[in-house]
Amino acid sequence: MAARLTLEGVNLHFGGVTVLKDVGFVVEPETVLGLVGPNGAGKTSLFNCISGHYRPSSGSIRIDEAEISQTRPAGMSRHGLARTFQHPALQLEATVLDNVLLGGHTRLPGGPAQWALRLPPMVRSERELRTEALGRLEDMGLGWAAHRRADELSHGLHKGVELCRALMARPQVLLLDEPAAGLSSGEVDAFIQTVRTLRETGEVTIVIVEHHMGVISALADRVVVLDHGSKLMEGTAAEAQSDPRVVEAYLGKDSGEGVGDDAA
Repeated sequence: MAARLTLEGVNLHFGGVTVLKDVGFVVEPETVLGLVGPNGAGKTSLFNCISGHYRPSSGSIRIDEAEISQTRPAGMSRHGLARTFQHPALQLEATVLDNVLLGGHTRLPGGPAQWALRLPPMVRSERELRTEALGRLEDMGLGWAAHRRADELSHGLHKGVELCRALMARPQVLLLDEPAAGLSSGEVDAFIQTVRTLRETGEVTIVIVEHHMGVISALADRVVVLDHGSKLMEGTAAEAQSDPRVVEAYLGKDSGEGVGDDAA
C-alpha cells in the first residue's frame, strides 16, 4: 500500500555552505507531488537526502512512522522507497530483462548459499520474478526489447527500463528524477499515461522532480517550489505558475511573464 512521506525541518550543509534550509512538507498516500524550482534550487540535493545518498545535517524524513534520514541507499527498499535518476544507470551490456530483474533482488528469499545451490524455492522465486518483470516491460510497451542488450535502446527507452526496474521493488514511495528529460513529445505523453495508471492502482505515492511544467500540471496533486534551498511555496500547479514569487524566482524581478510549460 502507498505510504505517507513526511519531511520536517530538513537542513543540509556542506562545510560552510547551506544547501537546504528548514525544508518540510507532507506527501499523502496515493498522491503525486511535484518538486520544482529554478536551477540550483536544491531539488536534487533534497531527493538525495530522501533516498539516502546524502545525510541531512538535521531534520526528519519519515515513511509513515519510520525514520529514514540516516538510512543508506541500500536499505531504502526495506522502507518501501525506490528512485529513478535523471541519467539512467543501466548495465548496458546486460539484457533489458536482466536490468529490470535487478530491481527485485531484495525480494528473493534466502541468502548466498541458497542462491548458489539453486534450491527449488529459489528457482520458483526467480521464475516468478522473471514473469513479473516481463509483465512490467509489456505494460511499458517494452516487451519487444526484453532480450535485447540495453545499449541497443535509445535514451528515452532507457528511462522506461529504469522505471520498470524501480517498480520491481514494489515501492510504497517512488521518487522520479526528471523523468521527462530528453524524451520526445510522444514519449512524454506515454510517460504521463504510465504515471496516471500507476496512481490508479493506489499502491504508490509519487514525488517528481521535473523541468517540464506540462508534466507537473498533468500529474501533480500538489507542488512544492524550492528556491535557494528553502521552500518558497506549496499549492497546486496553477497556483505555483501564477505566484509572483515563483515568477520572480524563475525569471527575475520586474518580469511580466509567467512560468511556461518548459520551465520548472
